[in-house]
Amino acid sequence: MKRGVIIVLIFISLFGCNVDSVIKSDSSLSELKFEIPIGFPQPHYNFEGNEVTKERFELGRKLFYDPILSRTNTISCGSCHQQFSAFSQIDHPVSHGVDDLLGTRNSPVLFNLAWHKEFMWDGGVNHIEVQPFAPIENPVEMDETLLGVIQKLNASNEYKKMFKVAYNVDSASTKYMALAISQFMAMLVSANSKYDKFIRNEETFTAEENEGYQIFQQKCATCHKPPLFTDLSYRNNGLDNTFLDEGRKMITQNESDLGKFKVPTLRNVALSYPYMHDGRLNTLDQVFEHYDSGIKQSSTLDPILQNGITLSANDKAKLKIFLNTLTDNTFTKDRRFSEF
Repeated sequence: MKRGVIIVLIFISLFGCNVDSVIKSDSSLSELKFEIPIGFPQPHYNFEGNEVTKERFELGRKLFYDPILSRTNTISCGSCHQQFSAFSQIDHPVSHGVDDLLGTRNSPVLFNLAWHKEFMWDGGVNHIEVQPFAPIENPVEMDETLLGVIQKLNASNEYKKMFKVAYNVDSASTKYMALAISQFMAMLVSANSKYDKFIRNEETFTAEENEGYQIFQQKCATCHKPPLFTDLSYRNNGLDNTFLDEGRKMITQNESDLGKFKVPTLRNVALSYPYMHDGRLNTLDQVFEHYDSGIKQSSTLDPILQNGITLSANDKAKLKIFLNTLTDNTFTKDRRFSEF
């Protein structure tokens, strides 16, 4: 989803627990809970007032995959955020909305969002619980009004029953719709890649993976900081010097934010092509070439990129091998997050 105007379980664990205990569940949701993976910091979102329950999660999942949220009843959140590609949309440079309209930015991956304070490429949404409103009301995405969505939900006996069971309310409302969708999204935790197993001393890297890891730490980790593989900052990474898309400046109105976009996570990066805020680069090789020799100078270019990032052919090959260790197949195949 793009810019714009956002789990009774047995307990919610707020301490480091092995993510396998969640992933190895039978997907029945009977033991549904939010757990912080080993090595992860405390999340920004703490589910206060939105405790995780099976019923709330199921309502949020149904809403996420239901095109009823769009004006034409044809576009769902899941249309642009597909599980097999880590909840991004592969092969589409920019989002595709109602009436085959095109957005201006690439559909980002959706996972580990509980650790984010701001959302969208430019940070234009500052809370996960209001994030869903942006794509719903965006004229080139879902192009619906919140009133229109609520009217359609309340015309459904199934939805009215689900809202009653989940939140003990007699009808759907924007508040409880947002809480349900945000609970589903916040539960999308990806932390079981080979890299994570390596960090947990469950697996070892090959010589090439380890070499790539060392190169990554030297040349990439400043912006793509583990364990989230993003520092959640906004940076101008030298894609442009004409700025048809002003990026973060559109939100802050500060000239110093011209051309800055949120640093994307590199988790599951091998699955989530194309790359950059507008999907202009189709392959990781093109991304490497950009940082090695394609940086465009401008007044807001990030200082660490003034001279580019020198990458030899060996660096590029080994980096790609390491980045493949960030693919979390248990996440992309977890039936809890699938459309039923």
